[in-house]
Order: sequence, then C-alpha cells, then structure tokens
Amino acid sequence: MAPRGVRAYDVVIVGGGHNGLVAAAYLARAGRAVLVLERLDHIGGAAVSSRPFPGLDARLSRYAYLVSLLPGKVVRDLGLRFEVRGRSISSYTPAVRAGRPTGLLVGGGERRTREAFARLTGSDREYAAWREFHAMTRRVAERVFPTLTEPLPCRAELRARVADDAAWEALFERPLGEAIEAAFADDLVRGVVLTDALIGTFTHAHDPSLRQNRCFLYHVIGGGTGDWNVPVGGMGAFTDALADAARAAGARLETGREVTAVATDGTVAEVTYREADGEGVVAARHVLVGASPTVLADLLGEPPRAAVAGAVAGAGSGAPPADPPEGAQLKVNMLLRRLPRLRDTGTDPREAFAGTFHIAEGYRQLEAAYRQAAAGEPPAAPPSEIYCHSLTDPTILAPELARAGYQTLTLFGLHSPARLFTADHDATRAALLTSALAQLDAHLAEPLADCLALDAEGRPCIEVKSPLDLERELRLPGGNIFHRELAFPYAQEGAGRWGVATSHANVLLCGAGAVRGGGVSGVPGHNAAMAVLEAGRASEAPRPEQRI
Repeated sequence: MAPRGVRAYDVVIVGGGHNGLVAAAYLARAGRAVLVLERLDHIGGAAVSSRPFPGLDARLSRYAYLVSLLPGKVVRDLGLRFEVRGRSISSYTPAVRAGRPTGLLVGGGERRTREAFARLTGSDREYAAWREFHAMTRRVAERVFPTLTEPLPCRAELRARVADDAAWEALFERPLGEAIEAAFADDLVRGVVLTDALIGTFTHAHDPSLRQNRCFLYHVIGGGTGDWNVPVGGMGAFTDALADAARAAGARLETGREVTAVATDGTVAEVTYREADGEGVVAARHVLVGASPTVLADLLGEPPRAAVAGAVAGAGSGAPPADPPEGAQLKVNMLLRRLPRLRDTGTDPREAFAGTFHIAEGYRQLEAAYRQAAAGEPPAAPPSEIYCHSLTDPTILAPELARAGYQTLTLFGLHSPARLFTADHDATRAALLTSALAQLDAHLAEPLADCLALDAEGRPCIEVKSPLDLERELRLPGGNIFHRELAFPYAQEGAGRWGVATSHANVLLCGAGAVRGGGVSGVPGHNAAMAVLEAGRASEAPRPEQRI
C-alpha cells in the first residue's frame, strides 16, 4: 500500500523511449494504470526527429536512423499509424580496381547485382557465394525473428527451431570470420558482409567471445528478412505514434521528470523523481526501466551485477561478458544542397546513397582499424556507413528544400570506442570526423564540403556525436547504443521467462539492455508488458484447493 498522499499506479515506467512507450501502450490497453516518467522535455529517447540546423526545415532522425527489428505484431496490436518504406538499393561500396574507380552496387534487381559482382571481381563466383550465404541467413531470420516476441526459448529449442546445423555452427558456435572467409574470396565482399557484425560493437571477425556473431545476428534477422527500412516521417513519427497510442489507452506520460531512486521490497516499489519544482514520489506494483542496466543499478543503489540478473557470462555462452559497457561509433548528421558526384561515373549518386554506402570497409581495412583503435589510436582510415534518408522519404524535408534538391546524409562510423575520446574529447572527435570525410572524399568527384548546406548563421550543416556525447545526452553507458553487449536470443541465467527480469521480482528491464534488446524494435517493451500481464494472471488465479 502506498503512503498517504503518494500517487499509486499499477506500473511506473522509467524512461519515455520507444520501448517504454510500447510497454505503456500494451499495459494501458490491458486496463493497468500506467505512468511514464521521462527525464528530458520530450518523449522518444534515441528514436526522435529534430531540426538541428537553424533556419532549415529538415527533420532528421537524430540518433537512430533505420528500422529492421520492429515486429509487425507490435504495429498491429497497438493500431499504430506508422509506415516504413523499403530501400530499392541495399548497398553501394566504392573501390578502385586496376587503377579505375568502380564499386559494388547491391540491389535494383538480381541481374544488376550479378553484373555488379562480375564487374568488380571478374567472375560469377562471389555472386553465387553471396546468394548462398544470404539464403542461409534468410532461413535463420525466418525462423528466429518470430521468437523475439515469444517467451525465451532455451538454447536447444532455438537450435531445433533453426533446424540447420551448418547455419547454427556458423552463426552461434564459431567466430563469424571463419564462415565469411570460407564463403568469400574477395576482400571487399568479405568486408561488406562483416560490417553487420560491427555496428556499435567494438570487435573483430575472429573474436572468441562471439560478440561479433551476436551483433551480426540481430542485424540480419529483422522482419524475417534482414531488410533495413526507412521510417516515413523520420524516427519521430514512430515515437509520436507510440505516444498517441499510449495516451489513447489511458497511460500518463510526464516529461521533465528525472527518476533518482527506485526502492522495492519485491511486491511494492517507490520511485523518486526530480522535477523543476522539487522532488516527487510515486508508488507502483511494478517498475519497468527503459534505461540501461547500469542506470538501473544506480537507481537501486546496488552494484550492476547484483541489480541485473544474468550480467555475467563466459566467452561464447550466449550472454554478454561482464565488461563495462562501451560504445564504439561516431554519428554524423548532415544536410546537403545536392548530392556529390562520384568518381565511379557508372553509378548514379541517387542510387549509391539511397542504400548503405560503405566507406573503408574492406575486410583488411576493418581489421587494421580495429587494431589501431584497440591500441588506443584513432583509426587512420575510419570505416563508416552512410545513407540518405530523404531519397526514400522526402517528407522529412520542407517542400521548398525538396524542390531545390536538398538531401540529408547520415554517417555511422565504426571502430570509434569511447576510450579514444577520454583524453581530449573535442580534438579526437574533430580528427575522426576529418578522417572519415576524407575517406569519403577519396571516392567523390568533388569535395563533400562543396555540397554542404549552410544554416541561418552561415555554418556548414554538419553535426557529430561521439560515444561520450551519447552518454551525456541520452545516458547511454559509455555511449553503448545497446545499453550493454548483446546476448543471443535464447534463455540466459536470471533473465526470466521473457528476458526482462532483474534481481527484484517487480522491477523489470523494458529497454535495450534486456535479452533481445538493441535497435529500434519495441521488442523489450512488448516482452516486459507480457511479463507484467503474465504475473498478474498468475496472482489472480485461484489456489489449487479453490479450483472446481
């Protein structure tokens, strides 16, 4: 029972990111009294849109860019008015072969892709290997993705679901580099495949902990296809739809409320928060935490390993290692007056930038960049991935900008771990940005700087975020976009039936730090809501002696 004068709810959700909103909408629709407390003055967390460049009406997805892991089930269950749009081109990777600018364009139909592989490599071998490898990952995706919104299977159950011993061995048992090197001979093709294992994850192809395998799996199973889609209207459109659904169902969403402590006896919890006018306390039967496990431990006043079950695991076990979380990416948002021309004159920039544009991501380049960063030095040739949201979804630009040919550009840099920025943050961030753009310029027929738009004060429209910026702005520990290292999507010790349990029965994770968390998915929010509803049904069930 809550103390007199304290507001009481069935569920209090810490954090108004997209997962917290998913949980709020499900629980409120089920008749629970739900309160969401968000530290910032707006809802959405990392899945937001903003206008970062003064005087220019361009709504960029500021932190999270693309959607892959969002289940259609969540969209249907919550009646969301939200749309994603597929990209006609999957990727483009520029290269120089025999002194001639060229590149690998994947997409636009099977024939075009096959011809692109043949032009780059001189035969059909790599394309055949590409088709076979991605047919394997597609089969795994079709079988694994539906399990993300079901109770966690045990390891043996998931393996039986995959029903492909060779695929299981390649993706779940052995370092991914072995499968890549067995399948492909071309260095650039190997690198394009490996990049999905390195997004936000500081590792290498042969890491025995298999953190690269876990990252790769989540990047290739989305929707049962592995497709990465563009959110129409930007990421903010998604969280706006979720907030509308939660409010319509009766959830209360309060911004400017920074939660400072959570206390629980396992049955009833109290949540203390700070607001502009002072401090407040609310009571709840359940507390769902969209923040990271590290933040949750601070709120509980406990060491991270004590607060969050399942935090310790050995190499290859499927659960994340116990290392402190660390992000490893550079995020850059840009607005251009026009797309730059390419040195590869056989490729239209509108196609090259519509998909994922790979820079300095050959297999050996990725390894060299990793080794430099692991030694404490910024990579000389930072690998990165670029794409243009507005080519697929021009609605994020004001009509006058779209008519004038303006385009957005986002760059996601790899192998930029937080440790590199601790000594001289601003200088390191500036140096890495300069190096990353130089790698891009090497494949352009004109400097990117000549294409950048200028804001109302005459400054180039470019914004860069390091892992430490993300930690400061979004409370991501070490700037880790997954809150902690990813785990394979099967049962982990202490994670509970839905992968959201903590060491307190009525405190659950509903953010990216849950098992099957990470990315813009809503999966942890769905699963935390299911755990609460399941617990409610269990407590309401008659005792055995009462059954008829």
